[in-house]
Order: sequence, then C-alpha cells, then structure tokens
Amino acid sequence: MGTAFVMPVAVVALGAITLTQAPPSSSQDSRPVFRSSASLVALNVTVTHEDKLVTGLDAADFEVYEDGVQQEVRFFEARSIPMDVIMLLDTSASMRDRMPVVHEAARGFMKVLRAEDRGAIVAFNDSVRVVQDLTSDPDAIEAAINSTAASGSTALHNALYVALKQFGLGARQSGQVRRQAIAVLSDGEDTTSVVSFDDVVGLARRMGVNIYTIGLRNEVAALRQANGRAYFSDADYSMRSLAKETGARAFFPASVHELKSVYQGIAAELEAQYSIAYAPANPRPDGQFRRILVRVTADPNYRPRARSGYTALAGAAGDSYSPLR
Repeated sequence: MGTAFVMPVAVVALGAITLTQAPPSSSQDSRPVFRSSASLVALNVTVTHEDKLVTGLDAADFEVYEDGVQQEVRFFEARSIPMDVIMLLDTSASMRDRMPVVHEAARGFMKVLRAEDRGAIVAFNDSVRVVQDLTSDPDAIEAAINSTAASGSTALHNALYVALKQFGLGARQSGQVRRQAIAVLSDGEDTTSVVSFDDVVGLARRMGVNIYTIGLRNEVAALRQANGRAYFSDADYSMRSLAKETGARAFFPASVHELKSVYQGIAAELEAQYSIAYAPANPRPDGQFRRILVRVTADPNYRPRARSGYTALAGAAGDSYSPLR
C-alpha cells in the first residue's frame, strides 16, 4: 500500500553533508562505509568527452571552485558508493494509453540497481503517492511499477517537492553517504500543484540531488519536432532548467517507445559518476547562493557536469546529511 502526502509548509534548510570513512562491519564486507564527521559540500559529477562518458579519473584530476575561489577536495569516490534511485511516474489521465510501455521501460531501468542499491517509486496525478519506499527488493520495485494506473491531472511540482523532502530527510537522519538521483517522467504542463517551480528549485539547491527529467511529447509537439520546427512550452523550460541546475540531463523523446533508451542512458551515467565533497572556504550561513564550478585538469576537452551551486543556510553545515542518500 502506498503512502499519500499532503503538501507540507515548512522547508528544511539543508546544503552540506558530513562524511568520514568508517571500518567495514565484518571481514567479509570490505566496501567502505562513510559516516558523519566534518561539514562538506557534496557533488555528483558526470564527465563527458564528445558525448561519451569518461571514467577512470581520480581526485587529482579535479578542481572545484566556489564563487571563483578554489576549494579543498576532502572526499572522492568513483564507483564504490551505494546508489539510491527515486523514480517519479506521471499517472495523469493523459498517460493512460502509454502506461504499458512506461511500465516496461521503468522495470528495465530499475534493473540497473545492484545488491547494495535501493529504489523507490512515486506516482503523481492530482495527488502524490509513494508507492514503494526505498528498498533493495527488486520484486517489490517491479510490483510497485506495475501497480500504477492513469487518472486525474498533473501535479508535477508537488511530486518533485515531496520526493525531495521525503527521501532527503531520510538521508539526513542516517548520515550515511549514498549517491542519489531522481528520474521524473511526465507528458504535460503542471496543472494542479500548490508548489511553484521556484520552490522546487530552491529545495533542490539545498538537497544537492541530480534530477533527470523526461518530457514525453504530445502529438502536436512530436509532429513539429519531426518536421524540424521549433517547439516551446513552460513544461519543457522547467524540465530543462531543473536538470541543468542539479547537474543532470533533460530528455524529450518523441515517442514513448524511446523511453527504454532514455532510461539506459540515465543508468549508464549514474554508474559512471564521481562523488566529490569539499570543505567550503567560506563557512558563513548567510543565505546567499554559492556558485560551484568543477574543472577536469586531466584533459581540457573533458566536460564535467555537476549542480550549479547551493544556498548557504543556517544549520546546514552541522547536519549529518548526504544529498540525496
């Protein structure tokens, strides 16, 4: 049974993480476990070259700047950190004919999760429902995907806000470092949210999660795209902006049948990410937005992608929080 949510009015101020490496719990498990010690700002960084993912880099290959000032990288990991993937599915009435293909593509995407990873399923139409909380059980994830059905209108901003609050808060409480991402699929304009796009962006800046957005084209938009004609909508702009702001990517497949390849691309990117954290040279919680720039020194042709920055708020630096868990 899923959990339905009423939109909260309070905003949790989060922007930094706390990390240290702890010894493994047993001799059979040699994977590093990281828990809270000192306040750091966390980044999930994707590096590409000519649209191909770049792997095999190490900490010495990266430089991080905050408001133009180079920062000290205190934490670096490429592949050993467990991953959480939160999938948001638009189940409004306009998705009804597409749901069988959506289910198939979503099931394939979540199969990327390893034994130590977790997945969650959130469905949204007029309301927002966590169909499956974070779990490592692949059968539970598949059952949750299959249980979603289409009806009602679209509350996209509400869904993103709830997902960030629900899963970001759990990460904050556990203090364990997990690489996290949200993948949200929708086919239209937000019609019923009480939360604004600016509210979502503000919360995303504090949580530090990559938000991959997938905007399914309607028939008119797909026809214009096929004919090479320009197409613009507020929903497209929001999805592009949110993905760019959080260091992720926006996808606009012309057909629901392209979803499989879109999800495969997101999965490959998540597996190739680098987890980096730094101790900010400016620790003042002054409420200002701090702009982040990541450079790869190994090759000037390499293109790193990470969240654009964070808002320095009081209380954030002391929290045992790993965005997004």
